[in-house]
Amino acid sequence: MIVIPAIDIKGGQCVRLLQGRMDQATVYSSDPAAMARRWESQQAEIVHVVDLDGAIEKYPANLGAIERIVKGVSVPIQVGGGIRNEATAQRLFEMGVHRVVVGTQAIVDPDMVCRLARAFPQRVVIGIDARNGLVAIEGWTRSTRVTAVDLARRFEDCGVAAINFTDIHRDGMQTGPNIEQTRKLAEAVAIPIVASGGISGIQDIVNLLEIERYGVVGAITGKALYTGALDLKTAIERARQPVQDRPAGPTGSQAKSIS
Repeated sequence: MIVIPAIDIKGGQCVRLLQGRMDQATVYSSDPAAMARRWESQQAEIVHVVDLDGAIEKYPANLGAIERIVKGVSVPIQVGGGIRNEATAQRLFEMGVHRVVVGTQAIVDPDMVCRLARAFPQRVVIGIDARNGLVAIEGWTRSTRVTAVDLARRFEDCGVAAINFTDIHRDGMQTGPNIEQTRKLAEAVAIPIVASGGISGIQDIVNLLEIERYGVVGAITGKALYTGALDLKTAIERARQPVQDRPAGPTGSQAKSIS
């Protein structure tokens, strides 16, 4: 399992929100690129960047900051927020972004998302953000009646790299990830699952490792890193260690991974 640091950008600054509320932002840095270099120096294998303004405005609003991040580090960057069409994704790829995370359009136009994933195999991630098990879109401002599992199943054969699953109620709250719902989603689909939201410390990483065998291949963490509750290097080293005394996981064609 890989541990992925998150950089959320609002107004060009690195911030963290509480449960996705834009009026509940804490600024941690005015230089997101410097923050990316910090996580790279602590052995991050990939950095997760969210354009918060873009998610609301429906188009990327912090391209300058994203470009500086891409140019400032050598590790892969994945970007979400405001990616509503193929042209926007193409622009980000041309900028040097390794993967794009598509959330709202997975509900609004799943055919477009599948086309994009087939055109760029293993470079498209589906962002599924759920509140009480139901998917929320447009920067979490609009709820749907679609369950996380039903949405995930739509993309089984499209060649997506992974699904980022966020429990909105836990995001930024440091109350622990939703282990049960993350496991259920991983069991329901063959697509690798990356858990997001609520990580409060190293024990939450250990808890997620216990469901790695179901196909949970990564964990995105933000606030815990910024408050110092979790040390990224320590978390990465722990996730790389073999987990003793766990039941044997899937092997061969059943195993999931994200490269």
